[in-house]
Amino acid sequence: MQREQADYLHVRELGGLELLKAHYHQTQFSKHTHEGYCIGVIEEGAQSFFRTGQLHVAPKGDIILVNADEIHTGSSAVESGWRYRAIYPTPEMLAEVSQDFFENSRGAPWFPQAVIRDLGLAQQLCLLFDLLEQKDNFLLKETMYLSTLACLMKRHGKSNHTFCELPEAYSKILRVKELLVEMPETNFSLQDLADMVGLSAWHFLRQFKKYVGLPPHAWLVQARLQKARQLLKQGDQIAMVAQQCGFSDQSHFNRHFKKAMGVTPTQYVVSLNN
Repeated sequence: MQREQADYLHVRELGGLELLKAHYHQTQFSKHTHEGYCIGVIEEGAQSFFRTGQLHVAPKGDIILVNADEIHTGSSAVESGWRYRAIYPTPEMLAEVSQDFFENSRGAPWFPQAVIRDLGLAQQLCLLFDLLEQKDNFLLKETMYLSTLACLMKRHGKSNHTFCELPEAYSKILRVKELLVEMPETNFSLQDLADMVGLSAWHFLRQFKKYVGLPPHAWLVQARLQKARQLLKQGDQIAMVAQQCGFSDQSHFNRHFKKAMGVTPTQYVVSLNN
């Protein structure tokens, strides 16, 4: 039986930037989100994943892009599985680069394409990944990191320099979405959430799934996992993190964490300490 492998590296010199090095065969990621962007390169095999309302396939050499907080999945598109490396910069990291490199840029960029065929940029990303795995060369790491992100944004990103007024329904749903991120440990009922925005439970459920892409209970799990990663980075104990984030027990926490991250909380903590 082929073994799944996933290793996280945290680059402290770059604000704790996460680098994932993984090889999956049977792993199937259900719908989930990350607070950071996913910028990766398929190095062997091919990956199939859902993003922007449709299914995409990324073969060897292609770049995969997922925006922050964007609903997506992941599985193998071929029998041999897929091997890839990816970084997960936060919106704040990309917003800073975007403002420095591009005029009239406000906030973090948006990448409309899920899969990109750009061999030169893919090679540059692989060189960056190699460099990030090294212990020294901080100045070179930072230079390569910023120049690679700038190249990616210039070729394939869209600048968020215009803002339109949000529909009233979306504004209401956004308030609830943000509340769940702020208080993920709270066990809200569907009626509690609906009452906050003055909607019936059924109408709220439909509107939430329409605008967020997940039903409230599934988004709450993502919010809990987001808080859990933050607490683990602070050095909190796994059992305490599970309790503080609202999971019923540690096994429940472990199951959801591995489903979204590809590693257990224990493996994730080990990567933080390396």
